[in-house]
Amino acid sequence: MKILIAGGAGYLGSVLVPRLLDRGYEVDVVDLFWFGNHLPHQAGIIRKDIFDISVDDLRCYQQVVFLAGLSNDPMAEYSPSQNFIFNAAAPAYLAYVAKNAQVKRYVYASSCSVYGYTDNELFDENRPVSSSYPYGISKLQGEQAVMNLLDDNFSVISLRKGTVSGYSPRMRLDLIINTMFKNGVRNREITVNNPSIWRPILSIEDAANAYIRAIEASDRISGIFNIASGNYTVGEVGDLVKMAIEEELGFSVRLNIHHKKDFRNYKVSIEKAENTLSFHPNHSVKRIVKNLIENMDKFQDWDNPQYYNIDTLKLLSSRSRELRDLVAVA
Repeated sequence: MKILIAGGAGYLGSVLVPRLLDRGYEVDVVDLFWFGNHLPHQAGIIRKDIFDISVDDLRCYQQVVFLAGLSNDPMAEYSPSQNFIFNAAAPAYLAYVAKNAQVKRYVYASSCSVYGYTDNELFDENRPVSSSYPYGISKLQGEQAVMNLLDDNFSVISLRKGTVSGYSPRMRLDLIINTMFKNGVRNREITVNNPSIWRPILSIEDAANAYIRAIEASDRISGIFNIASGNYTVGEVGDLVKMAIEEELGFSVRLNIHHKKDFRNYKVSIEKAENTLSFHPNHSVKRIVKNLIENMDKFQDWDNPQYYNIDTLKLLSSRSRELRDLVAVA
């Protein structure tokens, strides 16, 4: 099977693509490579904007996986216009082109952030969504657009992922566990802004497994699926990261607890993914931290802007403005 991964050079794609290649799939990645290229040489590389992809470009693929877009709230709030283009319009356009190219399945990277704020309830995929933030709104718009295209000949699977953390060759240090780990190791202190808020946490290894389960599911399966390794309060995540660092590295870490308001609070049921996709997570918070420790020598340049999506976006935006200014002067 030949698969196209849009945005496959990013944080998750850099873990998923090698796994797919190891399973015998032929994999091409279309990406603008904002964060470099950390992919195996066996992966096909297409440096192209998603909006420049045509029906003819996709005729050779059986499945298309959309991992592209602006990937967190800070990026979305920094540039709401780009957020809605990349997270809502881009997946809709690519799904439309894929369907016209007779691709059999489209897998969309959605987010549990679409649930917004819930009052201590476990949400399944049938519960209402209520995000009022640009990122959550745009992910829901993208999801609704691609789900509208499914039919008997075009399977669409949307994976509403929890907050992903863990080691990737295209490393990020702006995700909850990764950030706590960095601060715990670097500063011997972990800051928790609101210990009572719930978050579904997703190991990057479990995330890759979820995409494999979606890709390998029966052609008759479509739908929306919550994907998480487990639900935790942010306070519990802080405790678990602290304990794992202390156990594995042998030094003490201090917790710095605040009680700031946060209007994002949700925990999710993954029963549908377990029963339909055979998705069974097996990575706890402590196992995620152990994975980070095992690979720590590969990302100890803590201040590298490549590890922080918002820093890279700001740098790219600055360069784009400088280029426009140069063109205007010329």
